[in-house]
Amino acid sequence: MQIIDLHCDTISCLMAAGDSAGLRRNNLSIDVEKLVAGQAKAEFFALYVDREDHSDPLAYCLLMLDRFYQELAQNADTLQYAGSYEDLARAAEQQKIAAFLAVEEGGVLQGNPANLRILYRLGVRLLTLTWNYPNEIGFPNKTEAYRQTGLTDFGREVVREMNRLGMIIDVSHLSDGGFYDVARLSTKPFVASHSNARSITDHPRNLTDDMIRVIADTGGIIGLNFAAPFLGTAPVSQISDMVRHLNHLRKTGGSDVLAMGTDFDGIERKLEIDNMGEIGKLTDALRKARWTPSEIEKLFYRNALRLIKDVLG
Repeated sequence: MQIIDLHCDTISCLMAAGDSAGLRRNNLSIDVEKLVAGQAKAEFFALYVDREDHSDPLAYCLLMLDRFYQELAQNADTLQYAGSYEDLARAAEQQKIAAFLAVEEGGVLQGNPANLRILYRLGVRLLTLTWNYPNEIGFPNKTEAYRQTGLTDFGREVVREMNRLGMIIDVSHLSDGGFYDVARLSTKPFVASHSNARSITDHPRNLTDDMIRVIADTGGIIGLNFAAPFLGTAPVSQISDMVRHLNHLRKTGGSDVLAMGTDFDGIERKLEIDNMGEIGKLTDALRKARWTPSEIEKLFYRNALRLIKDVLG
C-alpha cells in the first residue's frame, strides 16, 4: 500500500547527528531504504525549531532547509523535491518518492510576513502555526490558560497570506481558540498533520469531535499520530489504539478526512510500528477490522493527494 506521510522530524535528528548520519540509511524510523520498503509515495519533512534552544529560529530553520536539500541531492536516485501536485505526479512517473518541505513552528517567521514569502520561495509548502510555546501567530494547546486564546493579528495575516500563496495551514499543536479562528478565516482546506481524537484519548493535542467535523467540512484532513500519549494509556504505541482512533475519526468525520501523520523521529521510540518499513502492519490490522480497500487507500494516500491538489495546485 502506498503512503503519503504528513509529518516526520527526521531532518531534526540528522541535524543533531551532524555528519555521522544521513538519510540513505540510518537507525531512525525514517530513511530512504525504509521509505522504499514502506512504499512511500510522498513524505513531508518538517523543519522543527525549538525556540528555547535557538536565539535566531529563522537562521536555524535555514540551516535545516540546507540540510534537506543536501540530503535530496545525495539521494536523487530515489527522492525528488515536490512543491505541487504536478511535482508529485512527476516524481511518481520517475518512480521516485516525493519530498515535501514543512516548517513546524510559526515562530521562525519572527512576526514578519516577508519571511513567510521567502520560505515559500525556498520550497516550504506546509506551516505548523505553533509548537509548544506561544509565538507571534498564536498559542499552543499545552495549558488550560492558552486553550481558548485565538490567533493574533499577525496570525490572521499569516492565514490569509498562506491562502494567497497556496500553502497548507497545519493546526496541530494550535490552541482550540486558534483552531476556530483558522476555520473561520481560511478559504482553503487545512490540516491537522499529526493529531488524533480527543474523545478516545483526552489529550489537549488531540481534536474534539466538533473539530474533526469542521476539518472534514472544509475538505481538510487529519494525520494519524503514532505517539503513545496521543493514542492511549499504554506506554507503547499500539496498533490496536491506532485502529480505535481511526474508527472514531471515520465515524465522526467520514472516510474523506483520514490521513497519515506518523510523527516518526519526533516521538519516543516505543512503537509497535517501529519505522516506515513496517507500515504494512497497520494495513493488515485495518483489513482485519473490516475496512474496505477504498477506505484504506483514502487513509494512506488518496485523501492527501486530493488535499495537495486542492491547496498546492
